[in-house]
Amino acid sequence: MEIYNKLIKKEAKLAVIGLGYVGMPIAISFAKQIDTIGYDYNPKKVELYKEGVDPTKEVGDDAIKETDLEFTNDPAKLKEACFLIVSVPTPINHDKTPDLTPVTSATRTIGQNLSKGSIVVYESTVYPGVTEDVCIPILEEESGLTHGVDFVVGYSPERINPGDKVHTLETITKIVSSSIPEYLDEIGKVYEIVVKAGVHKAPSIKVAEAAKVVENSQRDINIAFMNELALAFDRMGIDSKDVIDAMNTKWNALGFTPGLVGGHCIGVDPYYFVYQAENLGYHSQIISNGRQINDGMGEFIADKLIKELIRTGKTPIDSNVVILGLTFKEHTPDTRNSKVNDIIKRLREYDIKPTIVDPWASAEDAQAEYGVSLTDLADVKDADAILLAVGHDEFKALSFEEITALFNQDLANDKRIILDVKSILNKKAFTDAGYSFWRL
Repeated sequence: MEIYNKLIKKEAKLAVIGLGYVGMPIAISFAKQIDTIGYDYNPKKVELYKEGVDPTKEVGDDAIKETDLEFTNDPAKLKEACFLIVSVPTPINHDKTPDLTPVTSATRTIGQNLSKGSIVVYESTVYPGVTEDVCIPILEEESGLTHGVDFVVGYSPERINPGDKVHTLETITKIVSSSIPEYLDEIGKVYEIVVKAGVHKAPSIKVAEAAKVVENSQRDINIAFMNELALAFDRMGIDSKDVIDAMNTKWNALGFTPGLVGGHCIGVDPYYFVYQAENLGYHSQIISNGRQINDGMGEFIADKLIKELIRTGKTPIDSNVVILGLTFKEHTPDTRNSKVNDIIKRLREYDIKPTIVDPWASAEDAQAEYGVSLTDLADVKDADAILLAVGHDEFKALSFEEITALFNQDLANDKRIILDVKSILNKKAFTDAGYSFWRL
């Protein structure tokens, strides 16, 4: 285990390429044990890190200030590393096909600075075959080196759950794989430097790639089932949460709930699987239909709000709608692929200009990605309708009185509309007070 021993003895360096929500925690963890380079092509992001600021809020400003991690946007620094971890985003195009540009771009940068004898491990989510069929040829082309002779490639799917402080890099079993079987143990040993839960050694890179997309596709399908139930229960006049609470009293209930499915994993990875399956002549049915259901939930919720505005005698275009939450999930500033934006877009079709509140989201990102200006909760008043879209603790902590203060005080209670997408409010308190209250 030549590379592992060199890393432990600090005779060699490890590099993480891509310092985002996934790459940063990995880089910080390795930097506690071995000499580590953190590379990102974005100079602005690197400068923030050097100033001790963590825009991802995944590890926190203190961890950034205290780390020995070497931050850089100079690709030439990658020549100093013998173990390179690629952790860049893998989004989808407008037509729902995979966008491999970030991965191929990072691969070209690595290839141009690849030292002989190195191991390159990809963590970015891809469909089976990308690492070996797309990335390895690029590495060979850019470096002039030969795979299997001068360098080895591995795949270890990221499993970090942004915003989750319990299931972290150190506590989640790491899947590892290698293009050359003889190097599998070495790759696993390097990851075990920081992953205390240990590693699972997959028999091939394609198996490891498939495991990642299947993990998230499975969750996507289960949530789609709950969303389909919510759509049906709404027509039946049944509260879906009441049904779920009853169902969950059985020991083998799975605990899934309906909701908006966005972000860069569950809302994206199934499309990678579907894309490759269809390339090989198989048309996905369950996964594709699940995606269709989940992708339509934002529009359904927006339409429900519009119907409530009309039912309570309001003119939608003149109504003051307040949306609490913009990030794709609670307790993260990540707004990428947020399905809250689907609600906003649908409301805008009716010339409704909602007020958006999110204490976690970056005002700059909100404006750049969605053309949304964020408002402080303290400045919200005279609301006709409040839609709770994200379960941030700040929203969960709001009392009945604090929610009430956000409304137009001239409105009768039965004219005050609350849509609780995350089911975080006390429904009985508001319905007993006569509010128009609905939850998904």
